[in-house]
Amino acid sequence: MCGIVGVVGTREAAPLIVEALKRLEYRGYDSAGVAMLRDGTLERRRVTGKLKGLEASLAAEPLAGQLGIGHTRWATHGAPNETNAHPHATSRVAIVHNGIIENFRTLRSALEAEGHVFTSQTDSETIAHLVTAHLGNGLAPLAAAQAAIAQLEGAFAIAMIFLGENDLLIGARRGSPLALGYGEGEMYLASDAIALAPLTGRVAYLEEGDVAVLHRASVQVYDAEGHAVTRDIRVAGVSATMLDKGEHRHFMAKEIYEQPEVIGHTLAAYVDPLSESIRLPALPFDLASLTHLTIVGCGTAYYAGLAGKYWLEQTARLPVAADIASEFRYRDPVLPKGGLAVFVSQSGETADTLAALRHCRAQGQHIAAIVNVPHSSIAREADVVLATHAGPEIGVASTKAFTCQLTVLAALAIAIGRARGTVSPNEEKTHVAHLTSVPRLISQALAQAHHIETLAHDMARTRDVLYLGRGLAFPLALEGALKLKEISYIHAEGYAAGELKHGPIALIDEDVPVVVIAPSGDLFDKTVSNMHEVMARGGRVLMISDAAGIAHGGSEAWATIEVPAADPFLVPLIYAIPIQLLAYHTAVFKGTDVDQPRNLAKSVTVE
Repeated sequence: MCGIVGVVGTREAAPLIVEALKRLEYRGYDSAGVAMLRDGTLERRRVTGKLKGLEASLAAEPLAGQLGIGHTRWATHGAPNETNAHPHATSRVAIVHNGIIENFRTLRSALEAEGHVFTSQTDSETIAHLVTAHLGNGLAPLAAAQAAIAQLEGAFAIAMIFLGENDLLIGARRGSPLALGYGEGEMYLASDAIALAPLTGRVAYLEEGDVAVLHRASVQVYDAEGHAVTRDIRVAGVSATMLDKGEHRHFMAKEIYEQPEVIGHTLAAYVDPLSESIRLPALPFDLASLTHLTIVGCGTAYYAGLAGKYWLEQTARLPVAADIASEFRYRDPVLPKGGLAVFVSQSGETADTLAALRHCRAQGQHIAAIVNVPHSSIAREADVVLATHAGPEIGVASTKAFTCQLTVLAALAIAIGRARGTVSPNEEKTHVAHLTSVPRLISQALAQAHHIETLAHDMARTRDVLYLGRGLAFPLALEGALKLKEISYIHAEGYAAGELKHGPIALIDEDVPVVVIAPSGDLFDKTVSNMHEVMARGGRVLMISDAAGIAHGGSEAWATIEVPAADPFLVPLIYAIPIQLLAYHTAVFKGTDVDQPRNLAKSVTVE
């Protein structure tokens, strides 16, 4: 996860920026840089590798100045080199950026036609040129920034400084987090409040769509409609443990809200935005020659694998088996020679999954690992590592690791489809465009949090809950039930909606809420039919769908949760958000230990 820091004050800013960036190193990064307003000029220092390289560069060629921005970058658009490192700059503005600009190709083409010359492969550089274009049209810096931000599509956090403005730092967020720090004669921006711990204990958090204008002695925040607003300042100790939760009560909540950002980082590892294609690491086997694929995981990772099975079979037309790791070896599966086995694990240390990997190795399978810890045991024993880039996940109940696993599996399905000829180049571009929209769509889904919190009051009083879904929504039903069980201790079960009448319907009464995941699409009418079977027996239905689905089938439901309309391919990624929020808020109302639920561990290293 990239890191942003900005400082406007009376002290030399470069050392403060580097020190703050060091507190974000745990996120992982491959380049770093700072930009300073110095003696009427914008100057930068950028390096590949770690912050010690940036420190050495600054020691050799110091950058004086009291106004600057800094960045640690995990390569997204463009290779991890100095040219693509942040900050990006023109002669008039320098910016740092986290997130994905979905429409950067269109904007870049228009800017190039106007004479702008780009030096990097990144989407981020487009922001600097876009702001510069508005400055060139006579707009003042704030108006230019607001005009540029209004043209951007995607999820992002941005900080920018301007030539000739030695007391102005502007920040903006849409989907990615950004915090304000209040000092004495000094103001700060950071993508995570933990970065500000050495500088201040007074922190405020920008809300969705906010633009912040920072001067040495003041801050003014404008909301998404351009109205001046205030954001509450929180006084916190400098404890990293406290600040690491940011504005959230629990790590789990913070990790739910980090998903637009971390999915963006994961997408960046597998999507080439310029060619609109999927790129995988170098593989020691030929995707086109695969005849069978096996996906193995435990718990949430298994449910991610089950969604991957749907994607791979529908998109790549490849036979796929999805297995629970603890059962896999004992059923002695038939594994065709030369098949690919994919092992999904957040920690990369899950004992059952590791044992299944070794079983597949002995059976002559190619081995791929989808893990969040690149040097873990499972990663070390795999032929190829398909890393997720979720960053550290502290909450025991997986949230952001799950959606990042789904992101990798979706990319893998598209790549195998291209290799096998079941996905055309144009279809690949379409899939890539849909995937690139995920951070933005998840940001929109997160906007339902307050409504979901209200519904959770009722859920917290129940003893049993059923979750139903069809097709790609079925793994989400399983995952929703697991999340609720894990952290609220409410008994919950997930079922394929068509299986309801084959037994589970006997459980339905007015005391059993039924969560129905019903995205618009080919299976919608069948799912609504199952929903009506529940309501006919007095069951209370909580329907999760898009606006069209709710308008068509939600009138008789006890309650509804609306998610943004999206391509059917994206269902597992988008609908994961409301089921996570529902479980989280229900657990909070019940007063359970959300981050460390009883009897559970983050990494299960014994069978």
